[in-house]
Amino acid sequence: MEQPTCILEKLRQFVIHDALPTVYYIPDFISEDEETYLLQQVYKSPKTKWTQLSGRRLQNWGGLPQPKGMLAERIPDWLQTYCEKISSLGAFSGKMANHVLVNEYKQGEGIMPHEDGPLYHPTVTTISLGSHTLLDFYKPVSSMEGDALQTEENRYLFSLLVKPRSLLILQDEMYQRLLHGIQACAQDTLTDKVVNLSAAGALPGEILIRDTRVSLTIRHVPKVIKTKLVLGRK
Repeated sequence: MEQPTCILEKLRQFVIHDALPTVYYIPDFISEDEETYLLQQVYKSPKTKWTQLSGRRLQNWGGLPQPKGMLAERIPDWLQTYCEKISSLGAFSGKMANHVLVNEYKQGEGIMPHEDGPLYHPTVTTISLGSHTLLDFYKPVSSMEGDALQTEENRYLFSLLVKPRSLLILQDEMYQRLLHGIQACAQDTLTDKVVNLSAAGALPGEILIRDTRVSLTIRHVPKVIKTKLVLGRK
């Protein structure tokens, strides 16, 4: 798996030091007008672009990542703009983001702890729209010692508060070692296990009510299959 190189120096101020290496949390990465525009574009997309899963629905842009390679598809301009903006920060070691996963989480929906895996450059970047969420991080099952029952509760490490219009970048151990998930609940009570409270402008004890959240997960898929359309073949 490729290793990410250093992100541009101007992002150093956004490192979350109380997490494992490496988290960058950039509040207000986009404006309210950009957020409104992006939400409009998401919901203007054809119904055929939506895939309904248990607990959420999603849109896939750029192609479908597979072990043999992603058959590349054009990313629309409204997403390509942010692929370029995030890539220009050095997030993908000088490479251009070529895949966007749009997830819609309605109030009370979440996702089980998981890892993004080796099909992607080992960096995940996420722009959040519409609502906050808490992103929870866990040790993988295989890292636990002894015969104790391995539950989500005893594998849980800490959380990140992800607010609307923010950009979250995960690399290194945060990407390759830990699992991440979102609890299926309607509200969150903030505790000192949320390691970016200060960066997110929040305080312990606050209760935040979730609404519908749309996330734009922007990544680079290294293995791409490019095809050329041959016209006029009999």
